[in-house]
Amino acid sequence: MISRIATTFVGLALAFAMTTAAHAEDFEIGSNVKASHILPANVLAGPHYRIADKVISDGLLYTFTVESEYGTFQPTGTYALQKVLNEIRVIAALKDISRTEAFAQSVLYAAKSPLRFGESMITDPVDTITGVPRGLFAIFENVAESVSSDANPSEDARIKQALMVSSWKREYCADMGCDVYSSNKSLQEELNRIGWAAAIGGLTVSGATTVASGGAVMAFSLVRTSDQLNEALRSEPPSRLRIINEEKLEDLGINHELAEHFLDHPAFTPRHATLIVEALHDMKGVKGLDRFLELCLRAQDEVGANFYQNTAEILRGYHTKNARLTEIIPVLGVAAASAANGHVVVAVAWDNGVYDPAIAKRIDYGRAQFEKAGFKKGFDIWTTGTASKRLKEELAKRGFTLAEHIEQKVPITQ
Repeated sequence: MISRIATTFVGLALAFAMTTAAHAEDFEIGSNVKASHILPANVLAGPHYRIADKVISDGLLYTFTVESEYGTFQPTGTYALQKVLNEIRVIAALKDISRTEAFAQSVLYAAKSPLRFGESMITDPVDTITGVPRGLFAIFENVAESVSSDANPSEDARIKQALMVSSWKREYCADMGCDVYSSNKSLQEELNRIGWAAAIGGLTVSGATTVASGGAVMAFSLVRTSDQLNEALRSEPPSRLRIINEEKLEDLGINHELAEHFLDHPAFTPRHATLIVEALHDMKGVKGLDRFLELCLRAQDEVGANFYQNTAEILRGYHTKNARLTEIIPVLGVAAASAANGHVVVAVAWDNGVYDPAIAKRIDYGRAQFEKAGFKKGFDIWTTGTASKRLKEELAKRGFTLAEHIEQKVPITQ
């Protein structure tokens, strides 16, 4: 009797295991790919870098290894890769500047300043935020300071010098198309070094920028910021950008406490925050914009910040290029929105999506929620990347229309 029960139990266990294994095989997992298979040939190597052929995929984003004269970088996401490639070009230009006679003379002049910061200015960024990306799946500054009457005049002069260096860095990065708030430590060291010579030693911005020549190799169809927004990022310090962003969020009717939580979030640099707020402001009148900011609070690092910045830009693109959005509808950490054409659009900034359990869950849950809310006309997915054949099939079965490489249709900011 016991033997028969045991045999039956084993049989059931084996059957369960086989069923589970078969079910598991229904899903895909991210697998490594070759850089040479997904990037243009002219991007794989440049004067100062090479991209390792092994690229890691987590099923949504690629993580690249970029070996350069200035260190090894591992950007996660094609957005981040493009940013690193451009920053390597800028670092090279800054290195060239430091070898000029004009720079040497500026350093000598600056060294005579009794109020100079010296090495601390070279090594300590005064208005940058740094961080180390930890992956997309991890998702799921004071505005003003009082000045006492006991302030030391020499400290005021030092603050003025620091502001001069910060201003130079913003000017230079605006001209070169790089992010002054980048987490790239090599870039920040060079910006601080040259900025010190420029602000304190008299090295002119125009003289410095003429040393750099040639554009960055563009791996993807990204765009620079609009002239108006780029001018704000160039001329306004972080404290002023915060005030501007606060005013725009207030104009959108965003709760003050939520706005503060977003603007205080350590994952978002002033640039991230400004680009997201600008995108939301361009969608003024859409219900639930506060829900998008609540999604942004899920970001834990630079990868998450990039994801939500690009997601906001995708939603704005649908709103301005396809059909006006009516309401933001979050779905398990992903931003979706209803539109005036009766469709629901899901915005996702991934590199290559596969049909894994997390994606499957969001597809099924999202469709159920959309239909429950009365949306049955059509479901659009707009992404900056691509999708596997299997994922496309599963999306089609559920009535989703996938639009890949949406950056070719709407502006996605570098």
